[in-house]
Amino acid sequence: MSAANPSPADGPSGSRATPASRGEAVAVWADGRLGLFGIAKANLRKIFPDHWSFLLGEIALYSFVIIILTGVYLTLFFTPSMGEVVYHGSYAPLNGVRMTEAYASTMNISFNIRGGLLIRQIHHWAAIVFVAAMLVHMMRVFFTGAFRKPRELNWVFGALLLISGMFDGFMGYSLPDDLLSGTGVRFMEGAILSVPVVGTYLSMFLFDGEYPGTAIIPRLFTLHVLLIPGIMAGLLVAHLMLVFFHKHTQWPGPGRTERNVVGSPLMPVYMAKAGGFFFLVFGALSVLAAVAQVNPIWLYGPYRPDQVSTDAQPDWYMGYSEGLIRIMPGWEINAWGHTLVLGIFIPLVVFPLVLAVLWSYPFVEAWITGDRREHHILDRPRNVPVRTAFGAAWISLYMVLLIGGANDLFATRFHLSLEAVTWAVRIGFFAVPVLVFVMTKRMCLGLQRRDRDKLLHGRETGIIKRLPHGEYVEAHEPLSPAERYTLTAYQQYQPAQLPPAVDENGVVRRPGLLARARAKLSEDYFGENNQIVKPTVEEYKEATSGHGHH
Repeated sequence: MSAANPSPADGPSGSRATPASRGEAVAVWADGRLGLFGIAKANLRKIFPDHWSFLLGEIALYSFVIIILTGVYLTLFFTPSMGEVVYHGSYAPLNGVRMTEAYASTMNISFNIRGGLLIRQIHHWAAIVFVAAMLVHMMRVFFTGAFRKPRELNWVFGALLLISGMFDGFMGYSLPDDLLSGTGVRFMEGAILSVPVVGTYLSMFLFDGEYPGTAIIPRLFTLHVLLIPGIMAGLLVAHLMLVFFHKHTQWPGPGRTERNVVGSPLMPVYMAKAGGFFFLVFGALSVLAAVAQVNPIWLYGPYRPDQVSTDAQPDWYMGYSEGLIRIMPGWEINAWGHTLVLGIFIPLVVFPLVLAVLWSYPFVEAWITGDRREHHILDRPRNVPVRTAFGAAWISLYMVLLIGGANDLFATRFHLSLEAVTWAVRIGFFAVPVLVFVMTKRMCLGLQRRDRDKLLHGRETGIIKRLPHGEYVEAHEPLSPAERYTLTAYQQYQPAQLPPAVDENGVVRRPGLLARARAKLSEDYFGENNQIVKPTVEEYKEATSGHGHH
């Protein structure tokens, strides 16, 4: 039928059939104004690879959703006020005790609101798992090189999400105004006061007067439930949009190249798996909340500035900051009537540097390699020994500082001297990362040698043969083409070379400091003793020509 004679089933313009149902009519109306069909068609069949390590980011995403859901519920009953009341609630040991409305409302949520304590526990556990999942997810991205072009910006978004989650967790942990969280706020106030020149002004501005003031809980509440979650939601949307925009990374293997993605479509396979995994995460957090108590504020009591709770420890993700404070000697500088408390100010400076060193690494590596190509195939950590060793050293430093943040607990639990634990952490701060770097690098090189040997001689079978001249050897089984491809599907960079000392006109070249630094770092990354050269085709043919023991 020609366009001039539309069918009665067509609409007024003859372009689309009359909707068969009210739901379809709504869908057609929305598509005409929003273009939903086109968006869905372009994205719902997007391919995602299937590997367990990719679930780490999903755990972080689902934990964030659970935090929002439980946080909305808790907000309905929490009173963010430092006004004082006398407690007459269900928890008898605190009857008649003066406390802030924030603490009293948290006690009410825990003991009087149906399901309130369980929701509080799920909220707190979700926050702990959220930050842990983000950190482990970033470590997966780091060790596999998933941060390389074109994903540098997404790495930055992930880093901002992690630091936002850390501080938002600290603020939420402080809201009940119990003795434990109040000790943490006191710790924060001391760190702020150590800032030269402006420290006292910052403290007065934050607390609206002398510590503890009457405004810190309402201000933390606003930041915790409104500002930072809004920033995090925006970063998360941007992060996921870039994941969709770029092809998803994948592990090396047959059929996988920089130009394709091997896996399952978003709809219906991946979405079905993701939905089930969300409920698994929610269920696991609910079980943790039900059987593993966290933050029992009724045991600590309400905060009082003249008291400090015993075993005062922050949540694990802020523990390394306290470790920096505890292991730092109490140095001070007195000049012109002012005191600079180096024992706190230096850790306050080192605190962001520990994170910044890792977050800036992708840009340093790109500068060293000079590689401007797009990368969608992941690295096996053993094939980049220096990067892997650097990441392992960073993790070891983090763990050492966590021990420093709990030096009193290690001393009492293991019957050690507090001074001995502190000095061990001080020495470990400098020595452990170096030892871990060297050990990890040697392990990676050893694994590379093992891969090279497997490529050339095959896999050990445990079968012993006797050769005609009497020698006993073990028979090796050649690797399959797929295994050989997986072991060799990576690029080895060559060290950058400085230009000749004299140019073609006889003029002496004087390389700049950055050029010399880049050449030195490139040699340290890709030099003779820093990676095992992959076997060539000629070496493979020689090894498999019948002269080897196969």
